[in-house]
Amino acid sequence: INQVPEPADLKEVVSMLIKHPNIASKRWVYEQYDSMVGTTNMATNFPSAAGVVNLKGTNKALVLTVDCNGRYVKADPVVGTMIAVAEASRNIVCTGGKPMAITNCLNFGNPYKPEIYWQFVNAIKGMGKACEKFGTPVTGGNVSFYNQSTIGGKDEAVFPTPTIGMLGMLENKNHHTTLAFKEKGHMIYLIGRSHNDIASSEYLVSYHGVKKSPAPYFNLDEEYKTQQTLLELIGKSLIQSANDVSDGGLFISLLEGAMPRNLGFDITTDAEIRPDAFLFGEAQGRIVVTVSQSKETHFIDHMIESGIPFTALGHVTKSEIRVDDVSYGFIADMKREFDNALGELIVGK
Repeated sequence: INQVPEPADLKEVVSMLIKHPNIASKRWVYEQYDSMVGTTNMATNFPSAAGVVNLKGTNKALVLTVDCNGRYVKADPVVGTMIAVAEASRNIVCTGGKPMAITNCLNFGNPYKPEIYWQFVNAIKGMGKACEKFGTPVTGGNVSFYNQSTIGGKDEAVFPTPTIGMLGMLENKNHHTTLAFKEKGHMIYLIGRSHNDIASSEYLVSYHGVKKSPAPYFNLDEEYKTQQTLLELIGKSLIQSANDVSDGGLFISLLEGAMPRNLGFDITTDAEIRPDAFLFGEAQGRIVVTVSQSKETHFIDHMIESGIPFTALGHVTKSEIRVDDVSYGFIADMKREFDNALGELIVGK
């Protein structure tokens, strides 16, 4: 990270990220068809970290997600694929569900090329190790090889992309947790440890143009313990919302929580970590939660007892977004850019 200059204006980074096709809303795509999918979708009005399907006539619901960041797998096939499984599990847990099983779609280049075969073998090793940790058997899947194009006379393979589809069970629909901030004044906490790490982040690749770097920070044991602690918090109704930190980093996670109800946030970064790494780094194992004032003491007591690192970031605001006492604008403007960027890129303004 010391080899990468720190931007003079972090607001410029925010503007780039929220309009980037890898980060911006995919609304233009999913609104091309019936995104409601009948009357069983429980995450239509207030989105969750994973999809929720109502099981009518019961108090249960299915929780579903699909995850993979090919850039992480390219950097380190074992770690990158463990992250894919861990993020899928994290999304299930952030919704209040318990991970149950996975399927997969393993997309790679030509397996007769040694480096591609090496990627494939190590991705499977990473998937197996993570699935054992989270107790999620692989129920099936498929393998797709020879995903490559000839560019300038040279075969260029796609990023190794072991896509993970995970199924979870929400045992009690009353524990369905969304990512949406609920009201002004609620406290915002970060569960999990932040790191001075921007490796393989969208920020590093797209803003600084650094295409090759290690996989982001990841610790499988820490990840599992953090997720179990979150399930306990949800079971005790101690949090109002939960959203994991993934693509785009902490700022994007906060923005996703703020947009559904057009709320804002006022946070303070960690003085021991570079602000760009704190806001845009993609170190794994972190979850943003909001807590009402009436539950805050119980939340803090539970977190101290768990031994999982946590940080008070700030609070939910009416609409303004502030970081370290600097205004980044208002949620309505950011939401407009976030929602429309992909459609404008595809069909024009």
